[in-house]
Amino acid sequence: MKYIIKIITLSLISISLSANAIPMAIKHGTTLYDPAKAWSGYILFAGRDAKTYLIDMMGNEINRWPYHAFPAWPIAGENSAKILVELATIDNHGVDYQPFTGMLNVSIGEVNWQGKVVWQYGSKIDPAHQHHEIQRLPDGNTLILRAKVKRIGGWEHDIIDNYVDIISPEGNSVWRWSVADNFDKLGFDSQQQKIMKDSKIVNLFHINTATPLGKNKWYDSGDKRFAPDNILINSRNGNLAVIICRETGEIVWRLGPNFPSVNYQGKIPRPIDQIIGAHNIHMIPYGLPGAGNLLIFDNQGAAGFPQAKNNIVSASRVIEIDPQSMKIVWEYNADKSKQPLYNFYSSFMSNAQRLPNGNTLITEGQTGRLFQVTPEGEIVWEYVNPYYGNAVNPAEYKSNKIYRAYAVDYSWAPKGTKYSEHPIQADCVNYKSMPGCN
Repeated sequence: MKYIIKIITLSLISISLSANAIPMAIKHGTTLYDPAKAWSGYILFAGRDAKTYLIDMMGNEINRWPYHAFPAWPIAGENSAKILVELATIDNHGVDYQPFTGMLNVSIGEVNWQGKVVWQYGSKIDPAHQHHEIQRLPDGNTLILRAKVKRIGGWEHDIIDNYVDIISPEGNSVWRWSVADNFDKLGFDSQQQKIMKDSKIVNLFHINTATPLGKNKWYDSGDKRFAPDNILINSRNGNLAVIICRETGEIVWRLGPNFPSVNYQGKIPRPIDQIIGAHNIHMIPYGLPGAGNLLIFDNQGAAGFPQAKNNIVSASRVIEIDPQSMKIVWEYNADKSKQPLYNFYSSFMSNAQRLPNGNTLITEGQTGRLFQVTPEGEIVWEYVNPYYGNAVNPAEYKSNKIYRAYAVDYSWAPKGTKYSEHPIQADCVNYKSMPGCN
């Protein structure tokens, strides 16, 4: 949320810029909460301070783990209280790799409520190189997105390949799929392939999602493309998502990379329009409102080969699509909350999660803002991350950005874990553009 302050002076601006570019007037923690309309539970996320947090709806810190995560994954189960995190990284790989590529990630692991490591994968000799995705699957295996330096046939430079790897509890790979090995099957035409080759972008694909579809109505009605074990991946840079058949390794469904221009005011349902730099496209789980549809955080940042044209106003959106009809069936943008479109925007990172009551939890990553909207677009909970840490280069600036947050039921934590639920009204005196203010 880009809050509009009633009175701000030039001196205040200069002070905030000198203080690591953190605006002094931003309100942190829970800024709005309507228990009658919100779905209430805990929220799990990793901060930029190399720690992972569990908070309640009031913003109270319920637990803290001394580990970074990319992202933190809550292992399912009543009173599970275990998460998957990043355990160790290296400072220098001999090449100027950015942390988000995964090339600096040595090991990942499962830790319990007290922070004890109970499972680990990866070492300095054989690094995990995990990035963007990590999940514990129902069968006990662990799915991770990994990175590896590779060269596509006929190219004269190396790229960072992204591949999905499913690891057994014993640490063995039971299924693996490489994006680079399937480059010609992704759906890029010859002109796009030439642009990609000539760009010499090292982190070419920037895959940021890899997830099984899970039980769904499409497969139950006979559409084999949506087999529960099939894997859905998303290329941020390519504006492309595909479903991979676990049995054959073939691509059986595709979204992108070419779309018509975006239309924020278009009627619903409508054909899918321009998606740019999206994150965490996934199938809404069985039993939740919208189950079987795909939920996408569409950043509308900078991506595509050639780069897709953005709207004149930088604005993100969350869209829900029917994967058979390929139509948008629900959409959230700031206009749905009676706000200017640009009040909701994150050019990178971010997430959306459908909740049991039909609301959607949204991670506006680059601002460190989490909020929950009703199907009609009313904001009924909002939280701004107060945990700041190094952004990328410690000498540059501090950031409170959040890659991806997850909501979990109260029963996920150890039995007897406390939480609070009290209404919090918007501070409309000092923050006129907050949700709930006229």
